[in-house]
Amino acid sequence: MRLDKYLKVSRLIKRRTLANEVADAGRVLVNGKPAKASYAVKVGDTIEITFGNRPVTVRVLAVEEPKGKDVARELFEVISQPS
Repeated sequence: MRLDKYLKVSRLIKRRTLANEVADAGRVLVNGKPAKASYAVKVGDTIEITFGNRPVTVRVLAVEEPKGKDVARELFEVISQPS
């Protein structure tokens, strides 16, 4: 699954166009390297998204498209998040 689509279906970012812009601006790192929106996300990848000056790091647990919005949180686990 593409990075921009993954960010949308996992509900880390609300809209796919916004996810695309954030990735192209270099504010998304996958496994420590800047990633484009077309990057193919794999299980086990570590994604770091910078929202303003707050980085959020998550680990990918699944890449299947969820059947409902209540299971979107099962696609990733939060590793670090500022309080």
